[in-house]
Amino acid sequence: MSESTVLRNGTVLTVDADRSVLHGHDVLVTGDRIAAIGPRLAVPEGTEEIDAGGGIVMPGMIDTHRHMWQTSLRGYGADWTLTQYFVWNYLEWGRIFRPQDVYAGNLLAALEALDAGVTTTVDWSHGLQTPQHADAAVDALQGTAGRFVLAYGNIQDAPGNWTADPGFRDFVARRITPGDDMLGFQLAFDVTGDPAFPEKAAFEVARELGVPVTTHAGVWGATNDDGIRLMHEHGFMTPQTVYVHAATLSADSYQRIAATGGSASVSTESEQSAGQGYPPTWALRAHGIPVSLSMDTSVWWSADLFSAMRTTLGADRSREHLEAHGRGDTVTHSALRADQVVEWATRGGARALGREAELGSVEPGKKADLVLIRNDHSPVSFPVHHPYGHVALQAQRGDVHTVLVDGRVVKRDGRLVGVDLAAARAAVESTVEYLRSTMGEQAWRQGMNPEIPETKILDNPYTYTEYRSASTHGA
Repeated sequence: MSESTVLRNGTVLTVDADRSVLHGHDVLVTGDRIAAIGPRLAVPEGTEEIDAGGGIVMPGMIDTHRHMWQTSLRGYGADWTLTQYFVWNYLEWGRIFRPQDVYAGNLLAALEALDAGVTTTVDWSHGLQTPQHADAAVDALQGTAGRFVLAYGNIQDAPGNWTADPGFRDFVARRITPGDDMLGFQLAFDVTGDPAFPEKAAFEVARELGVPVTTHAGVWGATNDDGIRLMHEHGFMTPQTVYVHAATLSADSYQRIAATGGSASVSTESEQSAGQGYPPTWALRAHGIPVSLSMDTSVWWSADLFSAMRTTLGADRSREHLEAHGRGDTVTHSALRADQVVEWATRGGARALGREAELGSVEPGKKADLVLIRNDHSPVSFPVHHPYGHVALQAQRGDVHTVLVDGRVVKRDGRLVGVDLAAARAAVESTVEYLRSTMGEQAWRQGMNPEIPETKILDNPYTYTEYRSASTHGA
């Protein structure tokens, strides 16, 4: 493998502070870093040359919230609501997943992400019922060429319980290396708002370990303002905290997040379809809260952040128009622009992970996580008048020509490099066969199209507390 690679004559979206666009520029990679950017660069002998002419070079995309372990069930819950997702995963069948099933889902998800130009993914891994499940998750991630963050969670147990388990501490000691460039670490759990604050002990473990917490906040029917208030009152809201969805919060909660420097991970397709709340970028922008994008789970959607950018832009603008119409007014200039959602999908993710100094933009000295958008076989690949707009509204995963992670080419000419898809397929097929046979054919089919329950309301998906409140479960 060459120690240097150059992408020649592309349109470079730097996503730097000025969101610069550089036409006809080369990007030289030496080792794991971007060495230089400029037209007609002189390069070391033996440098691999990749023609980026007619294409767009941009930073690798960063997904800050994805339940990778569920990917073997791709599309299974296409018609689910959030309640049905909760029932299936939290209360019924999520607990039958074995370590090898977590491995299969993570492996497929990791490859899917790289194929779509997502070079860093936060594995919001709340299916880790045992340390063996966690080992399997990490084995899959480290078996691919991507950059990941393991967000360790267990929806089958209280956060205060699993973080106190000696097996969890042993896993952290064995598998997590502070400062690891390719595998970061977070704790992943939600805060119900129970006044007893049963999640407090888990926050204390995170503080002791010096790792961030990522939490589903502002989720209709599950987590809302009471949880944010408890976190704030106990001093657990930090600049490293990532609030996933953040879709049904009050102005008071947004102000607490803004004041403590946290960020929000918006999963627009999920919020639009599953029911967490209206995608909140309009509110986050109003409060100055940093935004990153995520895809949530392949049970419904994909790892394709092109979809995230497109739907986020549409949802934000739709809300802006709707509110204006309600006032009898007309929007004449869009507040949210294409370059902003591209920034959220790249630099915004790096910022949320505390890695903006190294990731998220195309600048000399930064890590060489790069994507070349080019498809000579597609009539949609030309003309490119507005490069940021092309990425946000025209491009798709099939246009991802080349991907570099840490300076290594992991996708070339539209194909993943050095990947055994047959092995990934076999692992996933084994998991599907196991799940289907364990559940039984009737339950398997009903799970894809569950009947409406008699109550039509799931009171509380978190089994470790009986807490209810009007703000999360209705009056």
